[in-house]
Amino acid sequence: MNGNLIIVSAPSGAGKTTLVAGALGRDNRVRPSISFTSRRPRAGEEQGAHYHFVSRAEFEVMIANGDFLEWAEVHGNLYGTSRRAVEEIRSSGADVILTIDIQGAAQARKLFPDATSVFIMPPSLDALTERLESRGTDMARDRRLRLDSALHEMEQYVNFDYVVINDDLNRAIDELGAIITAERCRTARRRGIAARIIQTFNKQGGGKSDG
Repeated sequence: MNGNLIIVSAPSGAGKTTLVAGALGRDNRVRPSISFTSRRPRAGEEQGAHYHFVSRAEFEVMIANGDFLEWAEVHGNLYGTSRRAVEEIRSSGADVILTIDIQGAAQARKLFPDATSVFIMPPSLDALTERLESRGTDMARDRRLRLDSALHEMEQYVNFDYVVINDDLNRAIDELGAIITAERCRTARRRGIAARIIQTFNKQGGGKSDG
């Protein structure tokens, strides 16, 4: 059976990347899908580890070729998820986690109605503002754009299966990990294993008579 598809989304600065990294560090059965982006790397970001950084022209060629499962333009930059990478991870039996923006999450949910979606919510506007400022990677104008978009993005939480409040990092990572584990235990996903276990009981009692 293919692995689960976990969609994680949040307003910019809510901490989704940090939470996903924490969950990945605790669970070797889930793998990330590294997004492509046309934006320039921020301080500390590495090619192929945080994103696949490409030019806008290269990104547009990939769009034309149908390479993306989903893509969106966010604050003037293009972001997209490789369709092939997601399919390869899932077909291996591993879960794949997408860390994507609100627009991309909406596209992915339509394409994969069986996916599990998780919304990461900051505890307050003040906390979100502080996190954006502390990153030190965005110009004041870019931070303003992100904060202006935050209210609309926050209202989208109702479209997600789960909500994780990122007010305590360790607890939030625990909650995200619990969601991933719980999805593996759904009856629909365990039906084949359960049937094989039941067969062992049938074999055990096959030759016995009542009484």
